[in-house]
Amino acid sequence: MFTSVDDLEEHLTRPSESLVADLAAGSGDLVVLGAGGKMGPTLCRLARRGLDAAGRGADRVFAVSRWSDRAAAGALAAHGVDVVPFDLLDGDLGTLPDAADVVFMVGAKFGTSAAPYLAWVVNAALPARVAERYGGARVAALSTGNVYPLVPLSSGGSVEGDPVGPVGEYAMSCLGRERVFEHAAATRGTAVTIVRLNYAVDLRYGVLADIGQRVLSGAPVDVTTGHVNVVWQGYANEVVLRSLAHATAGTPFTLNLTGPETASVRRVAAAFGARLGRPVSFEGSEAATALLNDATLCHRLFGYPPVPLGTLVEWQADWLAAGLPTSGKPTKFAVRDGRF
Repeated sequence: MFTSVDDLEEHLTRPSESLVADLAAGSGDLVVLGAGGKMGPTLCRLARRGLDAAGRGADRVFAVSRWSDRAAAGALAAHGVDVVPFDLLDGDLGTLPDAADVVFMVGAKFGTSAAPYLAWVVNAALPARVAERYGGARVAALSTGNVYPLVPLSSGGSVEGDPVGPVGEYAMSCLGRERVFEHAAATRGTAVTIVRLNYAVDLRYGVLADIGQRVLSGAPVDVTTGHVNVVWQGYANEVVLRSLAHATAGTPFTLNLTGPETASVRRVAAAFGARLGRPVSFEGSEAATALLNDATLCHRLFGYPPVPLGTLVEWQADWLAAGLPTSGKPTKFAVRDGRF
């Protein structure tokens, strides 16, 4: 379906009628903190297109990041996004633009097992400063399904009201981020949504890219973590933006964000093998538990993801077969001890 990165990004950033309708009910500028990550550039461009379609062309989208990737920054600027080069760890947050809405996408995951302090300063200490800076805004704070424990496959996945049980310091620091924003909601009256995401698929990266690349290369696929949730990134970005309308003070609105399927890694790999014309080999055996989320609430509020798992696998296989770019940043979804 996709023949280039431009083609993919045009599709990922095409706003739905539902997103446009939600944005039309709001007003004011949007600040996206951590906009230079995997999801940030497409979310910012989606927001810009959605605001324009909603008749809010005067409201600005500020994409805040260090922007080490200048090409990505330039591409966003060319699409009407205000690019703000800024080091969130060292800079004076008071100099950042004011905004009615804030999306917090900053996170540290990989490498944090060797330097756990990095996880805590980025995932918990920085949110405290952000919560103070934007106490009067609506905030959608990206979190992760890793705040839940591994659950039995028969459970259907953790729901928002289940007890948390983070494994490892990365997951614990992400729960710390949630608690900091909860504090802002309880003490400052900040309207907050906490979005627990796992795992977004963009074709350039994601769980399906990880599995598909192993099949394409002839490497065995480890099925110890034998089941996983994934969701199309275009839908994930829409939900993050639309979730701002559900942000609440006092107690934040918490939302699981993922696809409806519990995907078997073994079956997904076999589907890649069939699509790519490659033999598939496996190692390990499926554990009785996995990191799984139940996103029933998300689907009830925002509709089902428009791209089902089977289609995502086909798109991913065709992308890899065509030699189109990948990020080189594996998700490490199979990690079970919390050490990233």
